[in-house]
Amino acid sequence: MTLALLATALLAVSSAAPSPSAPAPAPQATWTADNGDGTYSNPLFYDEFSDPDVIRVGDDFYMAGTTMHAMPGLPLLRSRDLVNWTLVSYAVDKLDLGPAYRLEGGKAIYGQGIWAPSLRHHAGKFYIFSNVNGATTQLFTASDPKGPWTRTPMKRSLHDLSVLFDDDGKAYVVWGYQEIHFAQLDASLTDIVPGTERVLIPKGAGMGEGAHFVKFGQTYFIFSAEWDGMRMAAARATSLAGPWEVNPAISVGEDFGLAKGHRTNDRKPPFRISPPDPSARNWGSLHQGTIVQTPAGEWWGVSMYDANSIGRLTALSPVTWKDGWPYFGLAGNLARTPRTWIKPKTDRPSSPHAPYIRNDDFAGPKLGAVWQWNHVPADDKWSLKARPGFLRLTSQPATDFLSARNSLTQRAVGPHATATAALDVSGLKAGDVAGLALLNRPYGWIGVERTAEGQRIVRFDEQGAIRTTAPLGKDVRRVWFRVGSDFLTERHTLSWSTDGVRFTPLGEDFVSVFQLITFQGVRYALFAFNTEGHEGGVADFDGFTLDQPDPRGAKPIPTDGAVSLRPVGRADGADPLAAPVRLVARGPGRVSLERNGQALTVGDDGRAAWAGRAADEAQTFQWIESLAGDITLMSLKTHRYLRLDPAANALVADSPGPTADREDGVSFIWRRAP
Repeated sequence: MTLALLATALLAVSSAAPSPSAPAPAPQATWTADNGDGTYSNPLFYDEFSDPDVIRVGDDFYMAGTTMHAMPGLPLLRSRDLVNWTLVSYAVDKLDLGPAYRLEGGKAIYGQGIWAPSLRHHAGKFYIFSNVNGATTQLFTASDPKGPWTRTPMKRSLHDLSVLFDDDGKAYVVWGYQEIHFAQLDASLTDIVPGTERVLIPKGAGMGEGAHFVKFGQTYFIFSAEWDGMRMAAARATSLAGPWEVNPAISVGEDFGLAKGHRTNDRKPPFRISPPDPSARNWGSLHQGTIVQTPAGEWWGVSMYDANSIGRLTALSPVTWKDGWPYFGLAGNLARTPRTWIKPKTDRPSSPHAPYIRNDDFAGPKLGAVWQWNHVPADDKWSLKARPGFLRLTSQPATDFLSARNSLTQRAVGPHATATAALDVSGLKAGDVAGLALLNRPYGWIGVERTAEGQRIVRFDEQGAIRTTAPLGKDVRRVWFRVGSDFLTERHTLSWSTDGVRFTPLGEDFVSVFQLITFQGVRYALFAFNTEGHEGGVADFDGFTLDQPDPRGAKPIPTDGAVSLRPVGRADGADPLAAPVRLVARGPGRVSLERNGQALTVGDDGRAAWAGRAADEAQTFQWIESLAGDITLMSLKTHRYLRLDPAANALVADSPGPTADREDGVSFIWRRAP
């Protein structure tokens, strides 16, 4: 895997007076799962994409996911290889079902809105059935995935539903938590046929929620997520009447070694925040998802996992069938997913790319597709035309950032990123506040506050309602705001500048938290609001850039030359890998380890020894970078990870995967050897 380093794009413009238009942001490298060498690394996107549902239509794959209160909602992505995805459309531009959807009257739908979509294609038409809080389930249809989409309310709400168009031409639906309900849908697909509703799988059988209802050959499958233990269960039957068998764990325990981060269960500030806990197990493992078969006949699974405050991320898993059950993972390590693996076979390779272009200079006729409004926007209070080359937000009355209308957001991206926004403040009026925020709970922002006496820089942290200020000259008209994020530690540095080059941090690092109030991960937000109860002036944003120093990993991974390897936590230099080893490339992302003419060889019992020359899978390892930047080596013979057994001071390829505390001997630190 090769690390692509990128140059930071800075809008170096004078703070004394704005130019007619800011320079267009330079193209930026951003996280891609495709390593460019025939392998991919999870997650598919290092920004939130939760509740994924995937289907195949011909040679194309489509995926939809949850967007909650963000508008437009229900993104539809398309891919040819299940690794590289492109945004095709949003199924709904605005879902306006009352004042709370518009942040009016002191009401909001944070943590509500659109969730758990069921994506289907039948008889030339695309269907998305989606849950909506406070309303019935909504049906979205389109003949072309690009739209237009038509929304039709169903007659009732079906929790975490999934729809199956069966071979008999009828449509069936399952829904519920633990107790799985079943019914036939009527011809309009908006109601249940009377007399067809029944409990398909009783509570206590091992199922959860987030159903995915599919049929392969003559066998029906229902996949579900059980949050107690974070596992994926499956049920199967050869007839809808049953009997139904349940496998409680086709995917369980796979968190890629990610440590449990900051979190809270509180609903209001100040929040009681639990600190990170590397000893926690099965707290955020792969769970909700489904499987698809490629045109080449391969089976793959797509599911999500809780990745701390950045939100729920999506992963791709090879699927192994055993005893008629589709397990996520490889034959020697069922229910566990390798973080790095060979890409699906396809007759039309895709170049590495992300679903979105994240930078925006606001010079186009419409907003970039990556942007979503926080709730339904007031369209007459924002513009790209009022001042060409700028996003203009008219400051509307709000008591705080959460209640501010027309905050423009996009998902934060990990593991490390720097977001920069440029703002012309000359149009602000007394009582106005405008800037760049991290939308979460607690939230944090840095911006300009205009008063009758002048203007100042303010950094606000909702946790403790902490305000930190810095003076800003009354003649300054352009300010840059920056958020530097490390989502492995969940710490963010908020800074500002008047020249776009020299940035000054303000206040302590902001700590982001996993929470289920907004039911989303952290989002960047451009905002403007007035604290004096009336409409204020205008905030003109003329650029947003997102820079990532490590869009494909922490550092370049070699496939040749000599390296030294040391297990994390071991410093005595007495382990079997203490002396340098020579790497021999063995295919995409794979290596053999050689020393003194012998290769590290894994036996049938998983024990590794220096024996013979590199010749087959017994001497081959998938070289996988952990989320923390360490190295893990997965044996192609056992599909399990090499670890140092401290008791025997020996190497054994028997670990199902790295643990978050990194004390299991699986994670190695590597260095180039002379």
